[in-house]
This record gives sequence, structure tokens and C-alpha cells, in this order.
Amino acid sequence: MAHTPGIRAARKQQTRQALLDAALRLLEQQSLSSLGLREVTREAGIAPAAFYRHFLDVVHLGVALVHESFGSLHAMIGAVRTEAAGSDEVIDRTVDVIATHVRERRGHFQFIARERHGGVAPVRAAIAEELDAFTRDLVGDLAPLPELSEWNDDDLRMLGELYVNLALLTASALLDAGPDDAAAERRVTETARRQLSLIAAGRRHWPDPTRPPRPRRETP
Repeated sequence: MAHTPGIRAARKQQTRQALLDAALRLLEQQSLSSLGLREVTREAGIAPAAFYRHFLDVVHLGVALVHESFGSLHAMIGAVRTEAAGSDEVIDRTVDVIATHVRERRGHFQFIARERHGGVAPVRAAIAEELDAFTRDLVGDLAPLPELSEWNDDDLRMLGELYVNLALLTASALLDAGPDDAAAERRVTETARRQLSLIAAGRRHWPDPTRPPRPRRETP
């Protein structure tokens, strides 16, 4: 009996996901630049020839893995985007979300942390594009806040980058702490809370009230 298009599409997606999952497991111990096609297909239990029905090469697989990884990070970055008032309660919730996502998606975080400055240029570029998109979204959330009404575009961008970079640095520190060291995790999360509190305090005194604000560029 012939398979329906829907069944074929589902099986194709399953094979593609198996390759991504296999690559992510292998990348826990190595970098993308050292990963071989046959190594991935063997881990996935798929014939090497089938790889090319889904990806042109391992680099294209790596770029796809970037997009998948950032898809799983949306909720984490979203928690940072809600950190508007800078209250202790919101800061605690933000840090808890980051720690939870690192525990639940450790492979994705390890991949991004390693390849952000790794040796595969298209993958580095894909990570940079995703981070830039997150920063733009965050700036869009921050710009309408009354407390930031006097901030110009450059300052808003700087604030957005501070939040995104802090989230990534905290995630990286949690990875280094390891999944079974509760004391090390507490030290990392406490540092992140203090850093977010410092940013919140700095926001209340920026920009310099003695200098006139520069007008923002109109959003098209």
C-alpha cells in the first residue's frame, strides 16, 4: 500500500530530527568543525546517503541546529524581556527561568556556548543573527516604557545587549558549574541576581540628566 504524502512528510521530518538529535549528542564532547557526516548518520542509525535528503553538508546541519537551539531559548530570553521594573520578585523569576532552561536543555546551551566563537563561520553568523533578533525584540519591549522615554536608540540598544549577554553568561556559568553541584549553581544564580539588580539601579540614573536627550529614529 502506498504511503500518503502526510505519512511520507512525517517520516522525513522524523529522520531530519533524528540527525539533529544525533549531532547534538555528539557535540556534547566535540566541536562542529570536527564532526563527520558518517559519524552523525551512524549515531542516528541512518544510511549516509539519506543525509543529503535533509542537509547539504554538516555545516548546513549546524545552522539548522542553531535555529532549533534558539527556538528552545525563546522562553528564557522572553523571561529577560519581562524584566522591566527590576523588582526583586521579577529578578528572582528571571534567574529561575534561566537555570531551569539550562537544566532542561543542556545540550542546546552547550552547543551555542561552544560554537558562538567557534571555527565554523556560517554557524557563528547564524548565532549572531539570532542574538541580534533577540536584542531587537527586547529593545522593542523596552522603548515604550515611561522610565526610558528619554533614552535614545543607541542607549536602548546597549541596554538590550546587556540583558541578552547577561542571560548567556549566566547560562554558560551554569554549564561550567555542572548539573550536580547545587552549591555552585546557587553561587551562579546569586551573582546573576545581583547583576540584574545593578542594571536595574543603573537604569534609574541613565542617561545623564544634565545632557539633553537625542531624538530616536522613527520606526518604519
